[in-house]
Amino acid sequence: MTSELLDALLAEDAASVQHLVTHRRELHAAPELAFNEIETAEYIAERLGGLSVDRVETGVGGTGVVADIKGERPGRAVLVRADMDGLPITEAGDLPFRSARRGVMHACGHDAHMAIALEVARALAKNRYRLPGLVRFAFQPAEERAGGAKPMIDAGVLAGIDRVIGLHVWSELPVGQVSVRPDVVMASADQFTLTVHGKGGHGAQPHQTVDAVVIAAQVVGALQTLVSRETAPASPLVITLGSVHGGSAGTLRTLDRELRTRMLGRIAELAAGVAAAMRGGCEFRHDSAAPPVINDPGTAAVVAEAARGVVGAPGVVAFEPLMVGEDFAYFLEARPGCFFLLGGAPEGPRAGHHTAEFRIDERCLPIGFRVMTAAVLRLLEG
Repeated sequence: MTSELLDALLAEDAASVQHLVTHRRELHAAPELAFNEIETAEYIAERLGGLSVDRVETGVGGTGVVADIKGERPGRAVLVRADMDGLPITEAGDLPFRSARRGVMHACGHDAHMAIALEVARALAKNRYRLPGLVRFAFQPAEERAGGAKPMIDAGVLAGIDRVIGLHVWSELPVGQVSVRPDVVMASADQFTLTVHGKGGHGAQPHQTVDAVVIAAQVVGALQTLVSRETAPASPLVITLGSVHGGSAGTLRTLDRELRTRMLGRIAELAAGVAAAMRGGCEFRHDSAAPPVINDPGTAAVVAEAARGVVGAPGVVAFEPLMVGEDFAYFLEARPGCFFLLGGAPEGPRAGHHTAEFRIDERCLPIGFRVMTAAVLRLLEG
């Protein structure tokens, strides 16, 4: 990679910042839920169509959008992924570009991810005559449901791809910092539903019933022993049960692939065993899933080097693996790649991801653009 090419790609700072902010705010104001990203996909496809790209394909894996930029020099093929969906949350606050759709909000930063990917595409397309290899952009639906990555992969989005890369803006990491890990970044995320079967009857004659509520209470307590008594203390594991009736599904989260497989089986076995011992029954349903997000060490080293060139060595920081889930994990299971965290903490009070008060500092956008662009160029050539 020549420094001249990188300099050319990053030269238009003022224009890039304006593009990044405009895209982010327009997308933030019009969020859509998983597999319903119709207008979002149209927005993405229209902007990509105005660039010198080789193809723009919509409806990939549902509502996904894919675009290719072929360089005029030989090189690798790299896929850049950005997720598109919002969350079923009503936004709080008075941002001038706040969500115009009550009950739907970009409360996790996917608007920023899309804006950065669009600007990387613009910069690469403008300089394609000096670009090595091929860059494919995958704008993915339904990350929040861990349901969009696999359909895109099944549709062939990874055909001919050598490396994959993605980022996640993180509101607990200061602006100007980037975290790149050579191993586990995020935990697996498995949602499950346990349906307890009993036998109804009169409250004054409990001996004639099989009380499903009591069975469920015993199951909830018993499942926590999987964490405390069947898992090594040094192996992070979280089993969370929603409300007994009408709440969210249960979740299992771990950083270990083998532990994940074993615990999914044990949840079903233990719940069924407890219910049977109390003369009832229990069905286990695996609702949605994502494996742990595990980076390829070699690719992570390349991305870290690119990040140091943008934010300096002190700006590339260590960050403990997160117990949140991300279905970019499926891309990393299929190809070597890297998923990194981009510091986006706002000034003043911080609100967590998936909350109505979630905010990011937009100064992170040009940093994300520069790191992603530099990383892609290095991956194309090395």
